[in-house]
Amino acid sequence: MKYLSLIPFAALIALIAICVSVFGTDALDGATQVSLLLASAICILVGWLMNRVDWEALEGEMTAKIASCMPSIIILLLIGAIGGTWMISGIVPTMIYYGVQVLRPEWFLVSSSLFCALVSVMVGSSWTTVATIGVALMGIGRALGFDDGWVAGSIITGAYFGDKLSPLSDTTVLASSVSGTPLFTHIRYMMKTTIPTFGFSLIIFLVAGLLIDVEGGGDLSFLSELREAFFISPWLLLVPVITGIMIARRWPAMVVLFMAALMAALVAAFCQPELVAQISGRAEKGLLASYEGVMKVIYAPTNLHTGSPMLDDLVHTGGMAGMMPTVWLIICAQVFGGVVTATGVLKDLMSMMLHFVRSTVSLVASTAFTGIFCNIALADQFLAIILTSSVFQQAYRDRGLESRLLSRTCEDGATVTSVLVPWNTCGMVQSTVLGVATLTYLPYCFFNLLSPVASVIAAARKNEKVAVVD
Repeated sequence: MKYLSLIPFAALIALIAICVSVFGTDALDGATQVSLLLASAICILVGWLMNRVDWEALEGEMTAKIASCMPSIIILLLIGAIGGTWMISGIVPTMIYYGVQVLRPEWFLVSSSLFCALVSVMVGSSWTTVATIGVALMGIGRALGFDDGWVAGSIITGAYFGDKLSPLSDTTVLASSVSGTPLFTHIRYMMKTTIPTFGFSLIIFLVAGLLIDVEGGGDLSFLSELREAFFISPWLLLVPVITGIMIARRWPAMVVLFMAALMAALVAAFCQPELVAQISGRAEKGLLASYEGVMKVIYAPTNLHTGSPMLDDLVHTGGMAGMMPTVWLIICAQVFGGVVTATGVLKDLMSMMLHFVRSTVSLVASTAFTGIFCNIALADQFLAIILTSSVFQQAYRDRGLESRLLSRTCEDGATVTSVLVPWNTCGMVQSTVLGVATLTYLPYCFFNLLSPVASVIAAARKNEKVAVVD
């Protein structure tokens, strides 16, 4: 009967594959959400066949899952506000204007990855890094003529490397705490797989930057168009500097993001009055036009007509409204996660996986694969870390293996691969913020792709035979 538990996951994979083949990059506009709900219905049917359906328990688990992701949804909406205000206020255009002149094309990919890694280590958040510095680097990369996949891949590689090694990172703290590993012991042990993998990724970005023949090359006409459209000044960079100070002082993420959006909104009203008036739709500038324009920048998609198609595409923002398909997807994903948990389908699948464990290598490989699978099935990296650690913790103890091996493998399998799943909260957020489809940047996230492999290779150096788990 346990093998019936495979049906909901097989159905989900099939439904998502059909969506991607039919709708392409538009699959996240609604088809994927419906597929998650259909897979949830199939799971309930399987639970009924296995005599495990308690409707009150199902509702309770779904509600709990959705409630657990509410902070992420609020942060996501604030990121949408930052995307609009930082662009229209001229903050991101200023970063792009000076960045295009400073960064040489051949060094851009490796430099952007290193820069994101440094920022992410300091702030402890890949989301914050991508939503601020990452957006600016995305614009610079496009201006230099790089393919979106390469630029987004370098940004995500650096952001998740720094997030993984930062003692301020919530995922790092979570992985160490749920496995019973001291935080800095966990971080030091992760370096054995994380640093070589990141180094190898940097080499790829360095070689790619030297070999790729970009067409942009810091086009001066583009810079002049940017300066004509926006008021460009180094003083505008005070907003990201103040934001960085708030982050360094460990203010709550919601507070930092709200203040960053508010400061940028005020800057937009005073430094870009013509653009704000254009967005408001009013014929005359004034207090009402500024208020209406700024509010639209925060909550609504904005389109400027600068006369340059490239620049129009660059400065297009979605605001909070642009995040609503992602919010919808998160809710549907949490419904599926709640259903597979409440029906015991996920627990059955995890127990089946333990039967394949015969050595340290297979145990580590199973742990990493479970983290990846949970990212796909539960669509949330926090749940993936918690569940993976819970399932395998006793198995590691029974074999005399240290908890730091479990915590490292959870990070290598669950934390960094979450951004590679289109319907996972991380994949949805980064794709929406950067304006690049998950499947477009996935092949270029070398650090994220290689981390699970590095974890298994490291374990293979000390392979130990163990008993079969019953």
